[in-house]
Amino acid sequence: MRGRTSPVAAAVALGAALVLTATACGPGDDQKDDSSAAQQDGSDNGDGKIRLPGDLEDRLKEHGIDVDKWKDGAWRDWDKDDWLREAGEFVNPIIEGLWDPDRMRDADKNPDRGVDDSDISGDQGVTDPTPEPVEAAAVQAPYHDQVPAAGKLFFDGPEGSMVCSATVVKDPKNPGKSNMVWTAGHCVHAGAKGGWYRNIAFVPSYNDAGKPTAQLQGAPKEEVAPYGVWWGDWAQTSDQWIEQGGPTGGKGAPYDFAVIHVTPEKGGSGKSLEETVGAALPVDFDAPAVADIKDMTATGYPAAPPFDGQRQFQCADKPGRLSISEPDPTMYRIGCTMTGGSSGGGWVAEGKDGKPALVSNTSIGPVTAGWLAGPRLGDEAKGIYDAVSKKFAGQ
Repeated sequence: MRGRTSPVAAAVALGAALVLTATACGPGDDQKDDSSAAQQDGSDNGDGKIRLPGDLEDRLKEHGIDVDKWKDGAWRDWDKDDWLREAGEFVNPIIEGLWDPDRMRDADKNPDRGVDDSDISGDQGVTDPTPEPVEAAAVQAPYHDQVPAAGKLFFDGPEGSMVCSATVVKDPKNPGKSNMVWTAGHCVHAGAKGGWYRNIAFVPSYNDAGKPTAQLQGAPKEEVAPYGVWWGDWAQTSDQWIEQGGPTGGKGAPYDFAVIHVTPEKGGSGKSLEETVGAALPVDFDAPAVADIKDMTATGYPAAPPFDGQRQFQCADKPGRLSISEPDPTMYRIGCTMTGGSSGGGWVAEGKDGKPALVSNTSIGPVTAGWLAGPRLGDEAKGIYDAVSKKFAGQ
């Protein structure tokens, strides 16, 4: 994944979150959630300094985070010792106005890259023949009328601003009022040699009208983000991704999934993300066999050439199987010409009730494009999903 930063004048909104542990629950864990966090509103005493109630400010400072310095640009310090990898923290204080339309466009200039074919270890496990490329089709605008749960994810890493795609999913503990977003693990955490990314924000139906880049110059924020900007206040991905994942997928690819809990940048109207966009997809963790799936539809905002990240595309294909390493779960694979930036986008298929359900997400694909692969969602994925839902139950 690659990106580019651009200077932005921003102010901190009155909120912050600190994830002290963000690990998945695997088989045998009984979906136990050992995570702890602090999330409370702050106040301004008139001197421009953010005041955080309780012990949240002290806890942030224990990890070298001063909220006022953070909003003034301290988040750009990616010194390895300060990247918070070892303790596993996810720190994402809201910086209101950071993701303005210009910065969103800049983030597309160096999207995440795909996996090189040499990283795939032959036919270990079960691997079907490489699928024929399926040309990505532009989603008809307005996007919200077609795929209201889909959107674009923005975040910052050591090399600059980056983009992925994501999907609003249902929250079993908050039915009809979900603030949960599904994406790829590599869109929130760098994997084996890095830590959590920063300034993670989700924009549902980004550029809803599907305007070309030239027409977005100087566009108001309401035009490119018609349903608002939603900041991650909690993120979880798999232990396998954190321990094994890499820039080109690596052994962690079969576990390359994540769940983000979000909150509106400006407090919003009190409505949840699901209520705001009017949709959220159920997630199917039964990992159906490829023979039982007629086709899967992947949605995303591809940003690497020949795409520019400003418009939404889809690919529909009957999936095959791809094995990265024999001990790990076999991944789904479809023909698709979407490129970097589409990572994390939801893969949708018919669920057991005959209705659309999220069954995977874009994880890897060759540098030359032509196909995409996504993880099969099983116990590890369900553990993350249930843990995030439980943590915010009733909120």
